[in-house]
Amino acid sequence: MVSYNDHLKKILSQTLDSYAILKEIQDKPGDLEVIKREMLKINGFLKVSTNNIDEYKITVSDFKNLKSKFNHYLENYFFEKEIDTMAPLYSNDSHRMKNMRLKIIEALDDRKMIESIEDLIEKL
Repeated sequence: MVSYNDHLKKILSQTLDSYAILKEIQDKPGDLEVIKREMLKINGFLKVSTNNIDEYKITVSDFKNLKSKFNHYLENYFFEKEIDTMAPLYSNDSHRMKNMRLKIIEALDDRKMIESIEDLIEKL
């Protein structure tokens, strides 16, 4: 049976994997779909972490603080509509794609959320 810590570590690792993909994208035609897919994955991982992981069953106390960062991100950042609007008009405009990608990365870095994820993974 997988422990809560192992389950959380796997989810957080997948979140970091998607974040790394966002950082590495070269902003060329077709990358908008990759940006959208990775952003949706991250949102899903954050939702699973906030809704399905019991903070009291995680042995590391930092998870409660991280969970509040996840909630802040999910409540304050919405990129799906912008990407859907942008796709038919600007899917080949590398500057607009880059700006969207950088905004998503900036939102993920808000309140040092990604840094906190990395720290928690090390502790788990």
